[in-house]
This record gives sequence, structure tokens and C-alpha cells, in this order.
Amino acid sequence: MTPELLAAAASFCIVSSGTPGPNNMMLLSSGATFGFRRTLPHVFGISAGCVVMVLLLGFGLAGLIESVPWLYTALHIVSTAYLLWLAYKIATSTGLGEVRPRAQPLGFWGAAAFQWVNPKAWAMCLGAATSFSRPETLTTDVLIVAAVLGLTGLPCIMCWAGGGVAIRHWLDRPGLLRAFNIGMAALLVASLVPGIVELITSSLRA
Repeated sequence: MTPELLAAAASFCIVSSGTPGPNNMMLLSSGATFGFRRTLPHVFGISAGCVVMVLLLGFGLAGLIESVPWLYTALHIVSTAYLLWLAYKIATSTGLGEVRPRAQPLGFWGAAAFQWVNPKAWAMCLGAATSFSRPETLTTDVLIVAAVLGLTGLPCIMCWAGGGVAIRHWLDRPGLLRAFNIGMAALLVASLVPGIVELITSSLRA
């Protein structure tokens, strides 16, 4: 991989990982609810899940999706519906700061598996795997892109978990807590809008 292509891949991964989306909204909420240390398995699960997704997409799954276009559409619809339900649950929850004794943050494996129903993760990983790998050096390029995503994305998403911790002390009043929950739900829905628009536009073209 050329230095120019590597720099472009790193920029893409940083921007994609650091901008608002389902993962980062959940990390912000988890940091506010459980603290930074207990959110770390969630952080590492996201990173590992995205790296595995890039590898699988780069080494063949992208070709399957290209040959069976409706498969991606079906996955997109199911995952969007799930995330809208998740936004509803966040908006109507009793409060992020009032954690029940047995409440647990999302763990490593759950966070890794969640990437397969996360439209932004699909778009990011599919884009990274296909945009920065060349047919003649496919194996090497896909491995490099996966490594770049892991190395650059991890500190970006950690910042969101840390942000949740930073605002935690502001959420000790029911009114602020309610507003925070609704705001997180609204941002989660907003992060899905580009994908929904693309899905509708593609359906109209077809």
C-alpha cells in the first residue's frame, strides 16, 4: 500500500469512527451509566467487531453482497428497525444514572456482535475494505486496512466513553436525566437518517 493510500485510509477510519453513530451514542450512554472502566469491554468489542467485519468483507463477503443486492437491503432494513427500537428504549428508560444493582454494561462479545446490525458499521467497514484495497495486493491491503481501523478507531471511540463519564455528574437531576435520554435517542435516530434516505433512493431507482 502506498503512503498516500495509507494516509487516506487512516483519515477515513478516524472520521468514520469518531463521528456520531449508534456505537458512539451507546458508548456515551454507557460511560455516563457505568463509568469508563466498566465500559472498556464494550469499547474493545466494537473495535474487534469492526476489524473482523473488514476482514470478512475484504476477503469475500463484499462479492456476495454485490452479486445478491437484496441481501444488503434486507440486512439494512432489519438493522435499522432494531436500532429504532433501541432508540425508543433509550428515550423511555428511567434514567442512565440510576443503575440497578444487577445492571450490566454491554460486554465484549455483545458489542462485537452488535456491529452486524449496525448500518454505520456496515457502511464504514464495506467502504474501508473496498476503497483502499487493490486486486493485485488484496490480501496485504485488507490486512493493513483492518489494522489501521483498529489502531485509529479505538482511541476515537474511547473519547465517547470518556465523554459520558465527564457529563455523569450533571445527570443527578431527573429533568436533566430525562433530557439526556431523549437527546441520545434523537441523535441515534439522526445517525440512521442518511442510511434510510439511501435505502429509499435505491428502492425508487430499482
